[in-house]
Amino acid sequence: MSAVSEPHEIVERALGLSAADGCVVIADEHSSANLRWAGNALTTNGVTRGRTLTVIATVGGARGTAAGVVSRSAVTAEDLEPLVRAAEAAARSAEPADDARPLIDVPEVSDDFTGAPGETSSGVFADFAPALGESFARARAGGRELYGFAHHELTSTYLGTSTGVRLRYDQPNGTLELNAKSHGRTRSAWAGRATRDFKDVDPLALDEDLARRLAWAGRKVELPAGRYETLLPPTAVADLLIYQLWSSAARDAAEGRTVFSRPGGGTRVGERLSQLPLTLRSDPDEPGLECAPFVIAHASGDDSSVFDNGLPLTATNWIRDGRLDRLVTTRQSAELTGLPVAPAIGNLVLDGLGEGMGERSLDEMVAVTERGLLLTSLWYIREVDPASLLLTGLTRDGVYLVEHGEVVGEVNNFRFNESPVDLLARAAEAGRTERTLPREWGDYFTRAAMPALRIPDFNMSSVSKGV
Repeated sequence: MSAVSEPHEIVERALGLSAADGCVVIADEHSSANLRWAGNALTTNGVTRGRTLTVIATVGGARGTAAGVVSRSAVTAEDLEPLVRAAEAAARSAEPADDARPLIDVPEVSDDFTGAPGETSSGVFADFAPALGESFARARAGGRELYGFAHHELTSTYLGTSTGVRLRYDQPNGTLELNAKSHGRTRSAWAGRATRDFKDVDPLALDEDLARRLAWAGRKVELPAGRYETLLPPTAVADLLIYQLWSSAARDAAEGRTVFSRPGGGTRVGERLSQLPLTLRSDPDEPGLECAPFVIAHASGDDSSVFDNGLPLTATNWIRDGRLDRLVTTRQSAELTGLPVAPAIGNLVLDGLGEGMGERSLDEMVAVTERGLLLTSLWYIREVDPASLLLTGLTRDGVYLVEHGEVVGEVNNFRFNESPVDLLARAAEAGRTERTLPREWGDYFTRAAMPALRIPDFNMSSVSKGV
């Protein structure tokens, strides 16, 4: 077993065992470290490690090529042959795959493909933990209770194919969520950050901001449902636009099933979506948001294809200067729609560029607001209508009333009904782009940078009694 215990050896052995027409093997080596705290005191911490192996077998036939995909965790050398045979059996029993294309046949090898996987450890919190302890003391002295968690993971992915591709990528990913409550827990405020290594996270600064928000909540204002000028912070913008990205598969649009479908047929690529010169983009090399520069597809779906594994990824503008520029395509859906190949990429950035755009911080946007609402975050986001991408959800942990450039109190929570596509069309201002943690989708998608958006008529459809 030791002879094939390293991930690159596992990949090579699985490929060597395959008798399929084509084979893709993905080995994911995971390690994670976490801290949790409640009531200004650490409660738990731990480190975990694991391995997941995915084998994709392709089998050609008279009617086309089928794929069989099998994934298992904690795989050892003895598990390899049964896993490979299971993938081959799944391929032989499957219908031909709509997305079938030849496997990427330009052999490429990462320099570190044969290296040991990266690992995280509790050492990632070496600088963060003392500062967190100091924030506990400060919160205690100020009559606040801090709750939350910090999580860091490192995934080393090894991708090999029967056509000679040998690629490896190490993806660090860290999240911090901090919730402050007043004694009595009648007031609550939230802050979150995404990070690669916790060296750029300052819990003392976060606690200071949370203390300010708890102070704002000292005055309560009841407001009815309605349309309000609203400042959406970067985390809320990220949650909405990530869902928009997930809903932007070109094939679905071409088949008339999404908000990006053109009436009468085709897609809306080329149409203006915003009067502001906004650019929504993804780039594997985006500083601080780096992600895999090649396709890693463990399964096929509307916006991904196992046949595209190893396909290089490059910077892509989904919206350019306010116009829809790309929809997510696999090689197969690009051929069907006549659009360029544009696979999904693991980060998302919205830039508000142009004269007078992208300059103000959120605080500066508040300072020039005559009357409006300032949100903290959104949650429980669900789709209502795919044809318009109408979403519903709730505000959480602080909605504040702004009057004459100052926050004057906390208002009740709301349920909202809005489409992110419509919001881009109606946005009156985009602030300064900054890295942010999407609260709703933080378990799935963390690498985002967004500006705050000023929406003149955000639809608060009903009052919510939730926190």
